[in-house]
Amino acid sequence: MKRSTLDKLISSTGLIIAVILVAASFVLFYTHNFIHTQVQNQLSDQKIVFPAKGSPAITTLPAIDQTNINKYAGEQMITGQQARVFADNYIAVHLKQIGGGYTYSQVSTKAMADPTNAALAGQANVLFQGETLRGLLLNAYAFDTMALVAYWAGIGALAAGILLFMLAALGFSHAGRVSNKK
Repeated sequence: MKRSTLDKLISSTGLIIAVILVAASFVLFYTHNFIHTQVQNQLSDQKIVFPAKGSPAITTLPAIDQTNINKYAGEQMITGQQARVFADNYIAVHLKQIGGGYTYSQVSTKAMADPTNAALAGQANVLFQGETLRGLLLNAYAFDTMALVAYWAGIGALAAGILLFMLAALGFSHAGRVSNKK
């Protein structure tokens, strides 16, 4: 096979892969934007606001939880990271206090065993609602994290595509300069 033919074949393959990578990067950027916007809109619609700095809602939390909550004190929750902090450092702490360290499943089992105990039934109901909200917020965090991964994958695909375009151009240039020897 002639050297220039080989250069053209390799460069053409690189060019095709470059086009695919650039197209994939646009799909990944769209995916990031769509997911991130959906998470932001859904969280914004809930109108959840972090407690104000120094409020009893924060000062009664363990130190590490106070530190994490204070990062967003007084802000409306609109990001996946904020949802994770609220779920793990605020709701989870309160659920442990309400349930005495027991989960909804455990308290609910006790409440079903003693159907006349209204306090236990109420505790199970509060735990159910809290764990449901916590789970939903952690799903928002997970989706926002996937959006971030799509964004960085888009940047990587775009950079790789641009690099392959340049290498393909150099390959075609080289193919034009080499002699047609076998």
